[in-house]
Amino acid sequence: MSELLVSALDAIADGIYRIELVDPNGDDLPEFAPGAHVRIETPSGQMRHYSLCNDPDEQERYVIAVKREEEGTGGSRSLIDETRVGDHLKVSAPRNDFELTGNPARYIFIAGGIGITPILSMIHHLQATGGKPFKLYYLTREPSQTAFLEELSAPEYRGKVVIHHDHGDPDNAYDLWPVLEQPKGAHIYCCGPRGLMEAVRDMTGHWTPSSVHFEDFGGSQTASTVEDTPFTVRLHKTGEAIPVPAGVSILEALRVNGHHVPYSCESGTCGSCRTRLLEGEAEHRDLVLSEAERQNHIMVCVSRARSKELVIDLAE
Repeated sequence: MSELLVSALDAIADGIYRIELVDPNGDDLPEFAPGAHVRIETPSGQMRHYSLCNDPDEQERYVIAVKREEEGTGGSRSLIDETRVGDHLKVSAPRNDFELTGNPARYIFIAGGIGITPILSMIHHLQATGGKPFKLYYLTREPSQTAFLEELSAPEYRGKVVIHHDHGDPDNAYDLWPVLEQPKGAHIYCCGPRGLMEAVRDMTGHWTPSSVHFEDFGGSQTASTVEDTPFTVRLHKTGEAIPVPAGVSILEALRVNGHHVPYSCESGTCGSCRTRLLEGEAEHRDLVLSEAERQNHIMVCVSRARSKELVIDLAE
């Protein structure tokens, strides 16, 4: 990780702040592609992932948008409340688990709330390069809580961006089915609350799996940890039995016991921690695996067990 200078910190919506980071010596920063994120150490010492939302051609700066989570574990509050312009923050090189892939006829972007951040970078890139046509559906609660509202309402996005506010009324939710009913060679990129991503996944069961992409750094799960029950994970190669307590992920239990598993998002959306499942009944909480893949794979960052034991095969 390198130390970057905070060159700007501005409120851009209720509870949402834009932070600009630059090299203290004025040098260019490591390149990034649309959809990339960086890991940042907050003043409190917590590590958090944030998507880069500026144009990837802007090598002189990184721009992130941070939502102040009142009920969270304190990382966003520390970053917003304890950071000032002129401070230095430790920032990793960019990593991308949500990149534009393939050769689709068009792109459909679906963003919920702060999920606009990685998608905004993609839109900047497509606008600047004259790339494939796209349509953004940006869903938020209120105009006052909508980051980048003015920018995305500009004339250059007319016909390309739909912004919808439900004002907290589920009956006023945007109907995405007409958008998703017919694939027509498109790729979908969706980022936002888990409820939105699950709805999009349910409506795209007839799409080719490789054409539907999700991203989420919230770490939310389909079930509360209050509902978790302890179980055991057994390693196929060694027979080692590792207890997984309630409220602790399989990934965390494996790490504590000295086993390395690749991971990134820790929210079941990037696919980095895909692990072979040999025995036992899993409770799948990810948004990556197809029903067929769930027969013999598990995402260990979020998923759990319905049986008392799971047998997995680590690629160590």
